Order: sequence, then C-alpha cells, then structure tokens
Amino acid sequence: MPRILARKDPSAFKTLPLHVEAGADSLSYQSLGRPLNFTQMLERRRPVQVNDNQRFAVELANLGVSVRLTLNLQGRDYWLLVRQRRQDRGDTVLKLISGYVPAHELNLPLLTAIQEVAEECLIETPEGWLAGRFADTWLPTPYQRQLRYREACHFRLSPLSGAARPVRNGKLTLLERPQAYVHLPTASLQLVYDLRLELPRDSHQISLFHVDEVLQDGQLLASLERRRPDIYLLPLHQGLPTGDLLTLRNGEFKETSTRGIWLSESFAEQDGWLVHEERVRWRDWLARVGTARPMGKRLAC
Repeated sequence: MPRILARKDPSAFKTLPLHVEAGADSLSYQSLGRPLNFTQMLERRRPVQVNDNQRFAVELANLGVSVRLTLNLQGRDYWLLVRQRRQDRGDTVLKLISGYVPAHELNLPLLTAIQEVAEECLIETPEGWLAGRFADTWLPTPYQRQLRYREACHFRLSPLSGAARPVRNGKLTLLERPQAYVHLPTASLQLVYDLRLELPRDSHQISLFHVDEVLQDGQLLASLERRRPDIYLLPLHQGLPTGDLLTLRNGEFKETSTRGIWLSESFAEQDGWLVHEERVRWRDWLARVGTARPMGKRLAC
C-alpha cells in the first residue's frame, strides 16, 4: 500500500498569470493580473497561438520549472526521470522533476526548482534518507515527520552550464541561465535548470524513489510507493543517451523496458522559443538526438 507522506490543501497554492515578451536574443516575463488558485490556473492552461517563433508578446497561464538532474555513479552520468500520470492531460509520461512556481517565487524560480528536487526525488540509504544542500542553502526536508533523515551526511546540488540566451524577470536577469520555452498547448512558460547531484562519498546500497502529488477527495496527497519507485536513470555516454532505462534499488541497477514509453514536452523539439508538442515517443526522441553505446556495462554500485 502507498504510504502517505503529506497532505496539502490545493486552495492554498497561488500563482500569477504572465506577460511574456521574446526577442531573438532574450526573453522576459512579468506577472499580470490577480493571483490564481490551482483550479483557476488549470482552467487557463489552454492552447495559445504565436505567429513568430522568435519575436512575440503573449499572455500565459503560469510559470513552470523543470530540473535536468545529472547524477554521476561509477564514473558515468545519468539523467533522472520520473513517471507522472498527468490528470489534466489524461496521459502518463516520463519527465524531468518539475513543478508550478508559486506567486511569491516568480522572481526566484530556482528556489522552486530545488524544492521540487527535495519533494520529488527521495534518496534512501541503509542508515536513512538523505537531505540536500544547494551551495549554502539547505533544501527542505518535507517529510521529516514520516521519514528519518540522516544528520551526518547529505547530497549536494550544483549548477551546470546555462543556456546561451538570457531570461529576465522584468529587468532582472536570472543568473543561472535556465533554458526557456513557451509551451503552446498549455499556455505556460517553462524554465529548465541544469543541475548536478553529488552523493556523499560513503553512500552505498542507494535506492531512488519518486514522490508525486495526486489530487484526491479535495486534497493533494504525496505518497511513497515502494513497489513502484517511479524514478528512472537514463544513462549518458559522451553526452548522448545510450538508449537504456534503469532503476536503482539497494545499490543494484535493473534494466526497464522502454516499449510504449512517452516523454514529456521538455524532450520535444524546440522551435525558436516555442514547443508545439504535448509529448514525444521515446523512440522518436532517440532518433532525433542520436544514441551512443559505451563499451561494456556495470550494473551495480
């Protein structure tokens, strides 16, 4: 049975719609109008049209963030993906760790991004669960009443190289230089942060779990399902995917079938500042970006 870790009132979430202006060299956004609750935001996430993929001004429903999280194990890099059943779109996809930016963090979306890592990506060791830090900032431990977090060691998040074109909140440039795109089907601005996750040196027998929030009986429930970890490692070789998909439990990798897998829109082809697709097939994404096959595999850590 799933273990409920937290309950939230969805009416407590507030965000703001956006006015977005894009040019060939940069994109800027600023809040617009009155705050929206969760239901009101979802109602606004309807398709919009933009005539020019590089230069436009448009009103959007919300700001979202995603984290392209790179984990290094045994000298090899892996992207972490999570499975999500998207109730608003009626599908199931593998996606980057992501979330909606609340109104009070529109000027600091990186804070939302690292909080999403703390909430969605749980790292278990035989001695307990790992908390994390980003630079000098401790990540929250959102489930400390339900889980035993280790005090002696923690994981670290650090930024990787940012996107070439700057993104601004009003006149303030986001220093971490996230990748930005406007997702036309949901009328949202999405920021993608590239971060590296470093485990403590004494880590062993690691297990990874995804915790997702689901709306049920008027509440947002965050649950841990040990039988379905729902977090996957996508191995990279020289920056390219190998075409494999793995899970990690008690320090052991296990290969997962990729048959019928769909990826979220962050893996779709970007057209200027725009993304047109709702999702993309795994095999179509691999065909577009290419694959690399390293010599030999090691499936334990």
